[in-house]
Amino acid sequence: METEYSADTIAAARSLQTSSYIYMSMATFWTYGYACSLHEEWMFLLRSRWTKVKGLYIVARYVPFFLFTGHLYMNFAPDENPNKCLMLDKVCSCLSIISVICSESFFVLRTYALWDNNKIVLAALLAAFLAAGVSSIGLLYGLSDGVPFQTSPIPGITGCYQPLGSIGFFVPFILLSALELGLIFLTLIRALQTWRTTNNLFAALLKHNIFYYACGLFCSVVNVLTSLLLQVRVPLPCP
Repeated sequence: METEYSADTIAAARSLQTSSYIYMSMATFWTYGYACSLHEEWMFLLRSRWTKVKGLYIVARYVPFFLFTGHLYMNFAPDENPNKCLMLDKVCSCLSIISVICSESFFVLRTYALWDNNKIVLAALLAAFLAAGVSSIGLLYGLSDGVPFQTSPIPGITGCYQPLGSIGFFVPFILLSALELGLIFLTLIRALQTWRTTNNLFAALLKHNIFYYACGLFCSVVNVLTSLLLQVRVPLPCP
């Protein structure tokens, strides 16, 4: 393999395999988690009152299933046409954007509620949210159109990939990380204020769901790291 293919081709093939393993692992854990809570899930869907927040939850909860399906098809389908890959990537990007918007909306609404529906906090959060969202969408679609999809010439390596030719591919995740850092900071302030009255820091952090905020930040950081370490674009879903 070393003599037949260039170093860049081999690195891209290895990165493509790694991304396939990552997507398969995430899809497995996601499906397992859903199966473990299936009874509670359906009880909530069938018996709870229909509200806008419930609609946000349903979209954020179930869109990743379609997102994983699309990415797994792109990674495991043999001899994919680059034009078809571009179309599938745009569909997956749309699903990813919808999932992130709905998920981050929960964080924004919760932080707004924690600050007693403070209009100044809401305005700051919405401004940061819109700025990060518009910039991210523009970068993702602008850069995706400029970098064509490729298939690996190495036998046994299926799927298609988009080479990382620009730093802009992971800038959206940096912007998302900055937004989530701001949300964590505002939530921590409220948690520390509660801690002063309860004298139980862990309970205060747990009550304010600070660990859930941290998971969202961790996923965004992982996306940045995978973009730096792998030779192909691998946007990991953060449902």
